[in-house]
Amino acid sequence: MGAHDLDASVERIAADIAAMETRGAAAIADAAADALRQQAEHSDAETPDAFRAELRAAARRLLETRPTAVSLPNALRYVLQRMNGDSVETLRRNTVAGAEEFRTRLDRAQADLGRVGANRLRDGDRIMTHCHSTDVLACVETAREQGKEVSAIVKETRPRNQGRLTAERLVELGVDVTLIVDSAARRYLNDVDHVLVGADAIAADGSVINKIGTSGLAVNARDRGTPIVVAAQTIKLDPDTMTGNLVEIETRDESEVIDRPDREAIGDISVENPAFDVTPPRYVDAIVTERGQFPPESIVALMRELFGEAVADPWIESRPSTEFGGDEQ
Repeated sequence: MGAHDLDASVERIAADIAAMETRGAAAIADAAADALRQQAEHSDAETPDAFRAELRAAARRLLETRPTAVSLPNALRYVLQRMNGDSVETLRRNTVAGAEEFRTRLDRAQADLGRVGANRLRDGDRIMTHCHSTDVLACVETAREQGKEVSAIVKETRPRNQGRLTAERLVELGVDVTLIVDSAARRYLNDVDHVLVGADAIAADGSVINKIGTSGLAVNARDRGTPIVVAAQTIKLDPDTMTGNLVEIETRDESEVIDRPDREAIGDISVENPAFDVTPPRYVDAIVTERGQFPPESIVALMRELFGEAVADPWIESRPSTEFGGDEQ
């Protein structure tokens, strides 16, 4: 491989992330770290500079696949900031170790989050979900392991119907599931004890970026007096927002909403397909992480603890090596 040649595994993993074959923030972060590991292991770079350039190029390729999945750059930061050494073999060894360490912590984080989130669930509770979140499932799974009976109202979550995957997983956990169309949510909010959703990103002010429809659900839940709880590992925290950067909202292909023949039959219309929306912190009761449960307004303190005040972008070409500001993701 040349200085910017990518290992085939990096291209495959990037394609799977872009096509949403790999979905969910934890799965995306795990795949990204594994891609850097494979790039490092398979690299035939002859100089340290060439090795670093290859790894940065691989990181940029991965980064472009999902602009709103902040777990992705957080995973890349973790691994690349451990890419240090004076020889190719030392760089390779440290990069691989960093990737494996990240994946181990990631695996532990979800179990820890599940224990924190399960504490909010009582025996006999009914939850409402939106989209598909492995962090939400971890909370329910732990509650079930504790012997709690839990039932769920599951929104289908158009246009990709990720709610059906949530329904399938909850049934496997022994949860009584009722699947509803998105527009029926308000009708059932009086019948649930918690709205439990995941997050693709959480901003420094406690705003929650999640699958489109989350913000409307949160507004309705607040009106009904139903608590809304966000389950999100700390890899979902977006450190760039501490410096005032806005989270980019991904717009996906219109074919997810309507196929071309139906679109042409209707006539001259525009089709918009935003993948995410932003829920203001005033509509969120709690954010559950592997580090504990937090009110949204205090999440910035956790960000500073994890990332420091300065946020690095180690995938930028020819960037001098620096130490990572925080000690874990």
